[in-house]
Amino acid sequence: MDDKDTPRVGAAVRRRRRTLGLTLAAVAERSGLSVPFLSQIENERARPSARSLDRVAEALETTTEKLHAAADSARAVDVVRGEEGEGVRRLVRGRHQLSALEFSGEPDLGREFQHRNDELMYVVAGAVDVEAEGQVHRLEGGDTLFLSGGVRHRWRATVPDTKLLVVSVAEHIDATFDSRR
Repeated sequence: MDDKDTPRVGAAVRRRRRTLGLTLAAVAERSGLSVPFLSQIENERARPSARSLDRVAEALETTTEKLHAAADSARAVDVVRGEEGEGVRRLVRGRHQLSALEFSGEPDLGREFQHRNDELMYVVAGAVDVEAEGQVHRLEGGDTLFLSGGVRHRWRATVPDTKLLVVSVAEHIDATFDSRR
């Protein structure tokens, strides 16, 4: 494998380290590698050997395979073409940190939602009523509404041909903040 074929895992290493709440010094101590070398890996200025990456993965309580998979998904470029019609359209394919959906027409999903991560609603066209925390918010074209993780909410389009964009931190990502940490 030549240098340009060697996977770039820096962003995946950094995300995993931060998820565990570890400093570079802690990972260096666990792996036996130096802080400057680990910093270079995270900043894509150095590509670790297979042995070094094994040591980093072990220090981060994961596997090299998972770091490679996270690196591959971090570099994804995917175009989703616009479609005509009504309904729900997924704007981000695959398993990534963000989820994005477009709702078209006059959907009323008829149920309450509660997600563990943050969510942003943007009305592209039309209008929606969003009930959150016991209060109804009327949103029209160009309006946004932010909901922090854990907020119970429901919504319904109130105008024909409404387009609503909902972007959220994906459910498989633990983006909750614990102020006691």
